[in-house]
Amino acid sequence: MSAQLDQLTAQAANDPDTLETREWLDALEAVIENEGPERAHYLMERLVDLARRRGAVIPFSSNTAYVNTIPTHLEEHCPGNLEFEERLRSWMRWNAMAMVVKANRADGDLGGHISSFASLANMLGIGFNHFWRAPSEGHGGDLLYIQGHSSPGIYARAFLEGRITEDQLLNFRREVDGKGLSSYPHPKLMPKFWQFPTVSMGLGPLMAIYQARFLKYLHARGIADTENRKVWVFCGDGEMDEPESMGAIGMASRERLDNLVMVVNCNLQRLDGPVRGNGKIIQELEADFRGAGWNVVKVIWGPGWDALLAQDKDGILQRVMMETVDGEYQNYKAKDGAYVRKNFFGKHPDLLKMVANMTDDDIWRLTRGGHDPHKIYAAFKNAQDNKGTPTVLLVKTVKGFGMGKSGEARNTAHQTKKLDDEAIREMRDRFAIPIPDDQLKDIPFFKPAEDSPEMQYLHARRKALGGYLPQRREKAEEVLPVPELSAFKNVLDATAEGREISTTQAFVRIISTLLRDENLGQRIVPILVDESRTFGMEGLFRQIGIFNQQGQLYEPVDKDQVMYYREDKAGQILQEGINEAGGMSSWIAAATSYSTNNRVMIPFYTFYSMFGMQRIGDLAWAAGDMRARGFLMGGTAGRTTLNGEGLQHEDGHSHIMAATIPNCMPYDPTFSHEVAVIVQDGLRRMVAEQQDVFYYITLMNENYTHPGLKPGSEEGILKGMYLLSGGDANAKQRVQLIGSGTILRESIFAAELLLKDWGIAADIWSAPSLTLVARDGQDAERWNLVNPTAAPRVPYVTSLMEKTSGPIVATTDYMRLFAEQIRAFMPKGRTYRVLGTDGFGRSDSRVKLREFFEVNRYYITVAALKSLAEEGTIAASVVADAVAKYGIDPNKPNPVTQ
Repeated sequence: MSAQLDQLTAQAANDPDTLETREWLDALEAVIENEGPERAHYLMERLVDLARRRGAVIPFSSNTAYVNTIPTHLEEHCPGNLEFEERLRSWMRWNAMAMVVKANRADGDLGGHISSFASLANMLGIGFNHFWRAPSEGHGGDLLYIQGHSSPGIYARAFLEGRITEDQLLNFRREVDGKGLSSYPHPKLMPKFWQFPTVSMGLGPLMAIYQARFLKYLHARGIADTENRKVWVFCGDGEMDEPESMGAIGMASRERLDNLVMVVNCNLQRLDGPVRGNGKIIQELEADFRGAGWNVVKVIWGPGWDALLAQDKDGILQRVMMETVDGEYQNYKAKDGAYVRKNFFGKHPDLLKMVANMTDDDIWRLTRGGHDPHKIYAAFKNAQDNKGTPTVLLVKTVKGFGMGKSGEARNTAHQTKKLDDEAIREMRDRFAIPIPDDQLKDIPFFKPAEDSPEMQYLHARRKALGGYLPQRREKAEEVLPVPELSAFKNVLDATAEGREISTTQAFVRIISTLLRDENLGQRIVPILVDESRTFGMEGLFRQIGIFNQQGQLYEPVDKDQVMYYREDKAGQILQEGINEAGGMSSWIAAATSYSTNNRVMIPFYTFYSMFGMQRIGDLAWAAGDMRARGFLMGGTAGRTTLNGEGLQHEDGHSHIMAATIPNCMPYDPTFSHEVAVIVQDGLRRMVAEQQDVFYYITLMNENYTHPGLKPGSEEGILKGMYLLSGGDANAKQRVQLIGSGTILRESIFAAELLLKDWGIAADIWSAPSLTLVARDGQDAERWNLVNPTAAPRVPYVTSLMEKTSGPIVATTDYMRLFAEQIRAFMPKGRTYRVLGTDGFGRSDSRVKLREFFEVNRYYITVAALKSLAEEGTIAASVVADAVAKYGIDPNKPNPVTQ
């Protein structure tokens, strides 16, 4: 301790009274030794507070010295057999390298990464051998978000464990034939193995934070015992540039997520070069996390540095460590011991004296902290035991550790995937892999005999921790019954005369019904992003409460109202504030709870469809990868529905985005009975049958009457299209009008105009899901392609339209591309015309907006007449008459260009 105090003394270069300083430091040392660091901290805080109140300006700093956070004398040493663990790690390094190199020698375009696992191997080994529990009796298991680029190392470990075969290793990144290994963690492709996808980069840290909070939520509500479970997330220092990586660290601290451990692999490099060549990424991240209230543990230097730091009585070494930038540190590890002696220790003559008795090889063996098992174990143990705050471990490593001149600490390390024979030989020798020279050219995998002491040790460690990881549960063990469709009678019947409601209101009635259900009520997870009142859901505040681990420490300003704002320790609502990405991350945690917690939860995340789908696009794709199950509710959907908010509030493309995710079931219902049928079917598929799908349902805040469910139309609703009403059977001409969402009502009004003004009948088709209709058509088209001699399959929409006559006009509140999806499946020879809302949105009344985007009843009528004229059943002059009659300006600019 006195040596450290001497260092602090020396750092005050302009100290006018060193004796006084010495007395203060001696006093502090006495407090620490006799009363402990907590007392010392209290006294220092009191001194700082007094100084500030007396007017002293004391600059704030959330940084500590560029040394390990845990002093050597407080380190808990790893209790394992380090010889066995080192050999196991070496074999995993070799097999990971061999997997990638062999794949690229066979096919140079497959890619793969060696260097990330090379820098992480020690950390992953310590975690798997000593900390991370698998699901077992009495423990739900820890959750691992593994750095995506390190997947070869995870496969290499699973190979030694007997969970992955050599044939699978040989098919790394070759998945089409069903026996390969995915490039990154992909639960969709390896549903029994990977728990979470962690690419695109930045999603892992964000999802892990909300996953940790969801574990607290489940525990507080008595649904699952999660008290002893941890969420561990590994990410790279370059990955921390992603806004998603850092975006929720304040929430993690505010929510006291002491079940969360973030490990940042600080190898100082990203793909192209240094992360902070002119700075120090570890210090930058320390300031960010410490300022946000996290427990920050830095693991910078390996054990060889401990003796040097102990000799550093004048603090010169610490000062040089701090002043050296990351770009220099990379150079040191890419060169050799002589270079380090000259360019690092040579920065001060006293440092050269310090290492005078060390050879260049000794200097080269001064490792970074992330490659020492004892340093890592001590940091992991600190994180495991920490209470009250989340923990971040900033661990300094070498990218490509062990790859030698071919990649170690070089800017090209990330892309290196093809090693020459000499590099392979060097790696074999460095890690003592027992493969003879005459076999090296084949780069064989190495696996010792099952009865070898190392393999017995490997299995024993995992047995002690409950089993193997990563592993994923495909289905929850519990079976929950879902209500029959009749349970939603309050929205299935037609609205009373003079009564108008929106589909948003219908949804609120549905979720209220579900909350009262004796089987599912407690499993409903309403997730909101500060728009509850917009969607009429504020009544849930008092009914089921808003989850807050502290409860409500204040009296809400609206306590005298029926629907006051109520927070509760066991609240059911997850209120995420103005935070779509956070809301989606909570939804993902709930939507995958069947797998991570063996508890079926049913999340309903309600958001503005425009903001939601645009901002959560990458997360929505990750949800598909994770086989999520739940409901995404896109409120105020459509380009012309949210009429007064302006360009960036109006959604004309969320359904285009939803259509890109194969296991997303997107619906754009118009009527309350359609919403009920869709939600009930979603419950059946996701809860009762545990199918790996999720639903995107758009809702509108426009009030109108609802016709009620006609028995027999349920199947058509779910398939995506059904006949809502038929036109006059006696009319000479006929058209087919297709619509969805609020614009279906414009088609209904257009049918009235066609009959009244032009004597033309119109059959009206409600299309709750043009995307599902298109998928059905594509499936039939594909089957017919590869089965040319079999009886052709007829797409569902083709079978519907073949029974009708006249041109077909499809109109939606979305881009034309939405309805264009089904053009290929229209009967041959039939005109198919599409109207949509391409272009930028703007503020105005719904009537004016629908006129501007040319999707109102008048444009639909003219479109139908134009189609009839093109087919030769009416004169073109009739269309011109209609244009004039309805006041349509032929010279009006195209809305796409406005």
